[in-house]
Amino acid sequence: MADTQTAETGAEKQPKSVRVVLLALMITMMLAMLDNMIVGTAMPTIVGELGGLEHLSWVVTAYTLATAASTPIWGKLGDMYGRKGAFMTSIVIFLIGSALSGMAQNMGELIGFRAIQGLGAGGLMVGVMAIIGDLIPPRERGKYQGMMAGVMALAMIGGPLVGGTITDNWGWRWSFYINLPLGVVSLALISAVLHLPKKRSQSRIDYLGAVLLTVGITSIVLVTTWGGTEYAWTSARIMELIGIGVASLIGFVFWQTKATEPIVPLHIFRSRNFTLMSIIGFITGFVMFGATLFLPLYQQSVQGASATNSGLLLLPMLGAMLVTSMVAGRVTTNSGKYKVFPVVGSVLMVIGLYLLSTMDTGTSRFTSGVFMAVVGLGMGCLMQITMLVAQNSVELKDMGVASSSTTLFRTLGSSFGVAIMGALFNSRVQDVMSERAGEIGSKITEQSAQLDAASLAKLPAVAREAYQHAVSSGTHSAFLLGAVVAVVALVAAVFVKEVPLKGAGPQKADEPTDGAAAVQSPMVEV
Repeated sequence: MADTQTAETGAEKQPKSVRVVLLALMITMMLAMLDNMIVGTAMPTIVGELGGLEHLSWVVTAYTLATAASTPIWGKLGDMYGRKGAFMTSIVIFLIGSALSGMAQNMGELIGFRAIQGLGAGGLMVGVMAIIGDLIPPRERGKYQGMMAGVMALAMIGGPLVGGTITDNWGWRWSFYINLPLGVVSLALISAVLHLPKKRSQSRIDYLGAVLLTVGITSIVLVTTWGGTEYAWTSARIMELIGIGVASLIGFVFWQTKATEPIVPLHIFRSRNFTLMSIIGFITGFVMFGATLFLPLYQQSVQGASATNSGLLLLPMLGAMLVTSMVAGRVTTNSGKYKVFPVVGSVLMVIGLYLLSTMDTGTSRFTSGVFMAVVGLGMGCLMQITMLVAQNSVELKDMGVASSSTTLFRTLGSSFGVAIMGALFNSRVQDVMSERAGEIGSKITEQSAQLDAASLAKLPAVAREAYQHAVSSGTHSAFLLGAVVAVVALVAAVFVKEVPLKGAGPQKADEPTDGAAAVQSPMVEV
């Protein structure tokens, strides 16, 4: 393994190699983010050919469950046996799952193959973040925030458009096959150019910890997915899942204190900054995925926007997020200071969500676009900074579990955000429909509080107007809840310590430390 000086010299001598690796990482990141959005657009066509409408939700749920459950395990495997091998293995599994999904002959096969795809996907984002953490000192990492935010914005805007185009012209199977050439290019570049130190851990994998964590995460995701839709929140099935999830996670935490090589070493949470970034990441996921779910619904149902270009409806938010992320990255790189961004980002997120909660049936697209931009500015300050500070707060040997834990908290936050905000939205829509349209209103939203454009167009004028008011009321409640939750992120941000970033120059004797955060540089060979 090269020492710090050798690693830094190597990186300086071969900047082109670093850029090629970053290109491969961005392609892989695009794969991870695009998949669900492309597949979501193709769903109606898939159901039309394969049938199995009653199992439709499992096509997404199986993928989400497998991704969330495998995320921490991939991070630990990278720490134990080497980042490059674990990352390339996850890409291969993802591509195998993609190929099999494209060849599925019935809904059962598709669900099973999507689970395989999800197992691989759990290692994609973790691998990208951990390799960047190995390759680039935190002080310099801010330069690449804009690149990662750009990929994220491109996936969210372009995903539905690409999915629709592929499905219409090539068929739904190419929604999965499109991953293969991109994945092969990424594999080839990483294999040829990326050279990280090889590891041979003598410790055994913590199988019991992996099982307990998988059961716990699976139970949580199922509760947030099924609660209020498949089953009532107070139903026996949901209560059973909550009990299993809580018992598994308590058992997992206890076992991690005993395991020789724990999946998630609890000592990383002794770092105040790491714990705070986990909280902020959870809330950012809660808010972001809730916003991306309800904003297009509001604009289509109330403002009459076209569903075809639903990704473009989020452009003000995603554009603002991209710009702010680039600025935050540059300032962090130039100054080494970062605490201002979680604080300012949380304030903007609270304000933006409150503004979104004030929208009603008379709000113009321009006004809603300004409100979305405020939320985007806030998220741009938070999205990459949370990962940067979390990685800066742990030792190099724990880079993988730090990256995977931060990613997992954001994933769980998105699950809770969609579930809780969705439950509140559905409840308000049904109540207002009953108040304004009586029995017919209740029947309209009996199956689902989210009507598509075709169903909305068929409604009588009175019912359509009632539904627009109901959606406005639902989004008001959902975004107001988001604003309240975002206050927790602001409180957490205030307590963040300004620990010098690795690679930010020599540390003064009187500067605070947070674990081993201030003294390490990446140890890689490029």
